[in-house]
Amino acid sequence: MIGVASLVVASYAYAKERMTGRGHGGEKPAPVVFVTSQGLYYDSIALGDLPPQGDFQQLVPTMDGLTTEFGPGEVGHLGGRWWIDMSGDGLMGDGDKFFLCPLLGPGRTEI
Repeated sequence: MIGVASLVVASYAYAKERMTGRGHGGEKPAPVVFVTSQGLYYDSIALGDLPPQGDFQQLVPTMDGLTTEFGPGEVGHLGGRWWIDMSGDGLMGDGDKFFLCPLLGPGRTEI
């Protein structure tokens, strides 16, 4: 099974990486998430896998990095309970990745 940190790093391998993100001591690139509704980037820290039970917010790997619709302070933000659609069917289910990776404020306008 792929570890959460490996999955997040691999999912944005082609994106710009920020080498000084919090939670990693500056030694490894920290996952950075772009919140589309706010137009802000947030550092995050991968804390571990979760069972596929309860509510999750979708995290989308793109060529430009990891994106999501809602961030801190908005209805729809679930505090870092993410799922990545590994099956490509647009639905949460078997084969998808579920994990905890909270966003660390404050957000910023540049990666």
